[in-house]
Amino acid sequence: MTPTTPITPATPITSGTGDDPVLVRTEGHTGYLTLNRPKALNALSHDMVRRVDEALTAWEHDPAVETVVISGAGERGLCAGGDIRSIHADARDGDGTATAAFWYDEYRLNARIARYPKPYVAAMDGIVMGGGVGVSAHGSVRIVTERSKVAMPETGIGFVPDVGGTYLLTLAPGELGTHLGLTGASVGARDALLCGLADHFVPSDGLPGLLAALATEPVPDVLSRYVREAPEGELDGHREWIDHCYAADTVEEIVERLLDHGATAAKEAAGTILAKSPTSLKVTLAALRRARDLGPLERVLEQEYRVSCAALSSPDLVEGIRAQVVDKDRDPRWSPATLAGVTDADVARFFAPLGARELSLAADGSGQEAPW
Repeated sequence: MTPTTPITPATPITSGTGDDPVLVRTEGHTGYLTLNRPKALNALSHDMVRRVDEALTAWEHDPAVETVVISGAGERGLCAGGDIRSIHADARDGDGTATAAFWYDEYRLNARIARYPKPYVAAMDGIVMGGGVGVSAHGSVRIVTERSKVAMPETGIGFVPDVGGTYLLTLAPGELGTHLGLTGASVGARDALLCGLADHFVPSDGLPGLLAALATEPVPDVLSRYVREAPEGELDGHREWIDHCYAADTVEEIVERLLDHGATAAKEAAGTILAKSPTSLKVTLAALRRARDLGPLERVLEQEYRVSCAALSSPDLVEGIRAQVVDKDRDPRWSPATLAGVTDADVARFFAPLGARELSLAADGSGQEAPW
C-alpha cells in the first residue's frame, strides 16, 4: 500500500468476553489476537488453538484485514507453552487421544502461521516457551523486548521440542540450536535475534504504541519508528565451545566435551543436561539431526508429531510434568535413569510411523482432518 492509497478499515468486531481464553478483535485494517489466560501464563488449550485458527481463516479471506497481531494478556509473557497439566492427566489416566488431537491441530496451526499470506506480527514480550514459540516464532514479524525469555524447555519435563521447534533450532548458527534444545536454556532479546527466533527488538514500554499504530499504518512504517538496538546477549561469546562440543554425534560425547572444556559455562551446561530426561535428550538430538535433512517445516512437524505421540506412552513425560509442575518437588525419577540405559532401539521407537494416525501436511500448511 502506498501512503496515498486510502485505507478501507475492517468492520470493527470484538469476539468474546474478558474471561474468554482468546480475545479476537479488529481495529482499522488489523486483526488482534490476545491469548487470555494470564493466571496460567496464557498456556494453550485445544480450544485456544481452534479459536486462533478460526480467526486466521476469517481474516485471510477478508480484504479489509491486512495485518494480524498476536500478544498475551497480563504482564508475564506471551505464552508459557501448552497446558501441560491437561497433558499430564491425559497421559496418566487416559489413552492420550485428547492430547494427540490437540497436537494435531496445534502443529497444523504452526504450519499455517509460517505460510500466512498477510503480515503476522508476534509480540514476544516476557515468557515465550514451547507452544508460545509455535504461535510466534513462525510468524513473519517477530518482536522481542528486554523482558523476553524465549525457550524450548521440553527435555526438563521428559518431552522433546515440538511445535516446529526442531526446525527453528536447526536454522540457528552453528550448534546454538543443539545447545538450546538439549539444555532448555532461555534466551533474551539479542540471543533470540542471533538464533533466528526473532526479527526486531522494541523496548517494552514502546510495545503498546507499536501495536496500536499497526491498526492504521503499514508494518514497515511502524517498525521504522519503534525498533531499537537490542541489549548485549551472551551466546555469541560462547560460540567457540558451543560449536565444538555440540558437534559430537552422541549426547554422551557432548557431555564429555563440555566437562573437558575449560570454560565454566561449558561445565555448567553439562550439569544442566545431566539433570534432564536421558531418553528425551537422546530423542531430541536425533530429532534435531534428522530435521536438518527433512527440508520444509511441514516435514519436520510431521516428524515431531510421531515423536510427540510416542512420548505419551513414555514414563518420563508423566514423571517430568509431575516433578516440575504438579508436585513441584523438582526431583524427577527418570526411566532409564542414565544416558547409558537408553538404547538405539529406544530412540528409534519415537520415530516409528503412525499409520492411519499420521499427520500429513501440504506445502501450504494445511492437511487432512484429524482421524479422531
